[in-house]
Amino acid sequence: MSNGNSTQPPEAGELQRSLSNRHLQLIAIGGCIGTGLFMGSGKTISLAGPSILFIYMIIGLMIFFVMRALGELLLSDLRYKSFIDFSTDLIGPWAGYFVGWTYWLCWITIGIADLSAIIYYLQFFNGGETFSPIEGVMISVAAIFFIMGLNLVTVKMFGEVEFWFALVKIIAILGLIVLGVWMVFTGFTSDAGDVAAFSNLWNYGGMFPTGFSGFLAGFQIAIFAFVGVELVGTTAAETKDPAKNLPKAINSIPIRIIVFYVLALFVVMSVTPWSHIDPKVSPFVDLFTHAGVAAAAIIMNLVVLSSVMSSMNSGVFSTSRMLFGLACEKQGPAPFAKLNKRAVPANALYFSTLCLLLGAALQYFVPDTVKAFTLATTLSTILFILVWLIIMWSYIIYYKTRPELHQQSTFKLPGGLFTCYAVIAFFIGVIYVLSLEADTFQALKVSPIWLVILAIGYFFFYKKRQK
Repeated sequence: MSNGNSTQPPEAGELQRSLSNRHLQLIAIGGCIGTGLFMGSGKTISLAGPSILFIYMIIGLMIFFVMRALGELLLSDLRYKSFIDFSTDLIGPWAGYFVGWTYWLCWITIGIADLSAIIYYLQFFNGGETFSPIEGVMISVAAIFFIMGLNLVTVKMFGEVEFWFALVKIIAILGLIVLGVWMVFTGFTSDAGDVAAFSNLWNYGGMFPTGFSGFLAGFQIAIFAFVGVELVGTTAAETKDPAKNLPKAINSIPIRIIVFYVLALFVVMSVTPWSHIDPKVSPFVDLFTHAGVAAAAIIMNLVVLSSVMSSMNSGVFSTSRMLFGLACEKQGPAPFAKLNKRAVPANALYFSTLCLLLGAALQYFVPDTVKAFTLATTLSTILFILVWLIIMWSYIIYYKTRPELHQQSTFKLPGGLFTCYAVIAFFIGVIYVLSLEADTFQALKVSPIWLVILAIGYFFFYKKRQK
């Protein structure tokens, strides 16, 4: 695939560039604010204490470098629709096959995790009572069909829904920051006797109260909060003027991480000392409850639910586009390459929906929603790391074999190859960290099964079709 920065109108059977800059910017923010932040940050705080702030900054920096590499690769040739295209072109067909199917499974497992989160947060409106396994399955099925309906209309509808989902999350977190700062400056005292003060961050054992081991353990859940940020790259094929809008969306990621992760959790731990935060309760919901604002706690639970639905909406969109891309490369079933009259890959969408419905059965067999969430999120995190590593590997080959394109690029990865190797070393280290805790190690042990399934599919099905 050679350089072809053309902006010709799309042909029939191609994805349409229907997403505006407004959609792309909010999708980028939505990708930065995932279920992991709302549901997982309580457990991360219990493991790492205030050092969670440094964890989010480190992971955020590495993810930003991945996104810069992704952006430079996509803009080097506008015929690249997603990372399937450039990994196939730069590494080989097996890499496109691996990254496409793995990214598809990433979002399927996230969708399953989101179903657990939806059930968990709906319990708030059920008087705190746990739903029966059958009720959990029914809620899951209803959520899946609702999201499928949204994605079947048009890509512009997806962008519009995701725009409003993201806007709700932004307003909620900014509201939480303002309320938390007000509580600190007014010396708010909770029912438990905790006085809101910035000094709460270092008065309870310092910034690293659980030591280096606790700091490392925090990475296990914190990294899941960032999965989905690369969704901006998945939407590149359906974005108007990607050469202008993609860099703007990617470059704003660091500011978003500082505001929505670091500043928000800084305020949360200022209002409630880290050691007093319940790991099983979202600290965002808990802050409003401590403030005695019952209506605000209800609103925050609705916000968290909308965040989970946003994650599922993004996931279903991503999985259908990945299957479409795989089918176009003849690495997936041919029917997945067909678009309906609204330029939506409906067959791919139906298949992903069917897999999510099968995943809904997890709610029946693992009724403990927190356990189901941990298992699904850890597996998806491992798979996402593998996808990010393929992106960086693709960049190394691009940098070495197509230096003229790198020189022409107006959106270069800062640090070039040095940054690539640093990011790869970091993520390999994170995989090691995932082996240190029993619950995350359980998912790590299962992940090689997927690699075996992929190898069988590649050599016995894809390779035979190529002969």
